[in-house]
Amino acid sequence: MWIVPESEIFTMGLWSISIGALGAAVAGILLANTEYFLAKTEKASAEYLGDADLKTIADESRTFKAKELWEKNGAVIMAVRRPGCFLCREEAAGLSSLKPELDQLGIPLYAVVKEKIGTEVEDFQPYFKGEIFLDDKKRFYGPEKRKMMFLGMIRLGVWQNFRRAWKAGFEGNLEGEGFILGGVFVIGSGNQGILLEHREKEFGDKANLTAVLEAAKKIKHSESH
Repeated sequence: MWIVPESEIFTMGLWSISIGALGAAVAGILLANTEYFLAKTEKASAEYLGDADLKTIADESRTFKAKELWEKNGAVIMAVRRPGCFLCREEAAGLSSLKPELDQLGIPLYAVVKEKIGTEVEDFQPYFKGEIFLDDKKRFYGPEKRKMMFLGMIRLGVWQNFRRAWKAGFEGNLEGEGFILGGVFVIGSGNQGILLEHREKEFGDKANLTAVLEAAKKIKHSESH
């Protein structure tokens, strides 16, 4: 009878464990690149967002209800995940490219940030051509706040977004909280409500600029109500 030496049994066992671990890792990566682990969210309402207390970014800050931003003329609003993020700066620049058309439509462009650290907001301003406000209660990131943690580092889409922004020449830093995902809203005047709600699914998931502009064109100014 042929007997397998213990050393070979041990080696075969290690190989089995290694292959199993490799298979599990590959399966995990494949699963992480599906929609399964992406943060789900409840849609916001204009009433919910309108009740947010926003603060002006200035030495003498003023607090006001967010609905003031769109009551008369509607608004396009970016909820910035992190001002220092080069992906957020890329999206800000894209939205800012719409400003001439938005100006013609009489629709303002705004952004909200969830924290103000050092000069991060000021350093973000060259990429974003609208006013920026502080939403420290993170209402524009809810009703259910969504996070992407280090799972984002193994998602192919995230790396494609990194490459796209990097090739376009955008740079950034690691200052501030960057796991709570942001988004873009097009909100109509009066009682029109939210005409477009883009929720960031993963790092660098940008709103479609054509869709943003088309939604903005549906905004009716308060005089027509």
